[in-house]
Amino acid sequence: MSKKLRSVFNLLDFTIIKLITCISGLSFLLSTSTANISVSADNVSKNGNREHLKTELSQRDLERQAATITVKVLSTEFLGSGILLKHKDNIYTVLTNAHVLAADEPPYKIITPDGKVYKARVSKTQKLEKYDLATLEFSSKENYAVAVMGEKTKTGDEVFVVGFPINQENSNVKEITLTTGKIALVLEKALEGGYQIGYTNQLDKGMSGGPLLNKQGELVGVNGMHAFPIWDNPSTYIDGTPTTETLHQQIVRLSWAVPIEKLNIKNSRSRSQTGNAKSESLTHNMVK
Repeated sequence: MSKKLRSVFNLLDFTIIKLITCISGLSFLLSTSTANISVSADNVSKNGNREHLKTELSQRDLERQAATITVKVLSTEFLGSGILLKHKDNIYTVLTNAHVLAADEPPYKIITPDGKVYKARVSKTQKLEKYDLATLEFSSKENYAVAVMGEKTKTGDEVFVVGFPINQENSNVKEITLTTGKIALVLEKALEGGYQIGYTNQLDKGMSGGPLLNKQGELVGVNGMHAFPIWDNPSTYIDGTPTTETLHQQIVRLSWAVPIEKLNIKNSRSRSQTGNAKSESLTHNMVK
């Protein structure tokens, strides 16, 4: 092969290598640009502030997650529902209503989602003031899921009530139930017991003490007062003053929960959205 022809081939090889290198570099730049756009879309709000976007769960995923954090509270018989609130070492804390525990005497028991029964004692460290809330503690080496705290709710938000309703005909406890609805009223001042969130969901006997969840499956309240009570007493605020008759007529048509922000709860969580058990560290005290 002549020197001139060999030079031509060498030049062609160099040109091809250079072209491949340019194309590879362009592909890298394009992929990087696309990734940055995706991150920006996911993490920058309209006002330019970076924020964590939460994923809304499907109805099925909500049911699965709710089932992992909702427990039965018993004494000599079934009393109501409860929420697996936190876990430290081998001690689990269950949040429920004070009126659920007041229905019978200790010793109390907790039935966890896997059907195991644990002896429980009333927590001595919680100061829940005038709120219709109470906490129980039990010991277990099992790795149960605990609730993830949600943010403050507002009127119009879709919410989900979870608990174990009682069959009114034979007093048998039904399977865990989730009812859907929306928040219809959020009072500026709480009612007796700390009830402040009114919603359209059906709340049956036995579901008191169960969680009120948002669309992300986060805990926003503790259920405890159903609509149309048998004794239609005038509604009263937590400070003892009565509501207006107009407001009272709105109140009795709704189910009610104590908002979770009444508890000063800080949590660090690592969880999947499939309802699997997760590790959380929480500290909380009642806000006076």
